[in-house]
Amino acid sequence: MATAKYQPTLKTRYREQIVPALMKEFAYKSIMQAPRLEKIVINQGMGAAIADKKLIEVAQEELTLITGQKAVQTRSKKDISNFKLRKGMPIGVRVTLRRDRMYEFLERLIAVALPRIRDFSGIKEKFDGRGNYTLGVTEQIIFPEIDIDKIAKIFGMEITFVTSAPTDKEAHALLREFGLPFKNTGKKVNS
Repeated sequence: MATAKYQPTLKTRYREQIVPALMKEFAYKSIMQAPRLEKIVINQGMGAAIADKKLIEVAQEELTLITGQKAVQTRSKKDISNFKLRKGMPIGVRVTLRRDRMYEFLERLIAVALPRIRDFSGIKEKFDGRGNYTLGVTEQIIFPEIDIDKIAKIFGMEITFVTSAPTDKEAHALLREFGLPFKNTGKKVNS
């Protein structure tokens, strides 16, 4: 008897509920036309790391804890003397999540992290014109994996959702179906 392979809840929900809902909403002829979430990229830029090298290592450990995948350092591409920045200096950390880890992170973000934001009223509906969405988070402490007593400095992060949607309207529908709490601004999303 073969044991059932683990499937993240959102992955199963995508196949069983979200794809049929998108097919009905946009009148797709094939399930392959339905947009899908390709990857989630979490990025933390730290200008303060120029003065204090330890901040990069701390941020790398924290981002690894949050995502469950090792974070990599990003380095500067050129010299900028006004900022005392040299080419090749570490200035941030980044993680790219795909497949099961992506769905698990998205579920934790929607169910646990976003509701912990003080005075939270939803996220803005600002897409990039090519079906991708970037969410700015001002504090990493909204994630339960971070121990508030051990925080050296509050860092913000950008979470980018890369979709296969050809338009912002389709990407918005996909992310809305996943459960991202968009603000009801009454504006139409660009198509």
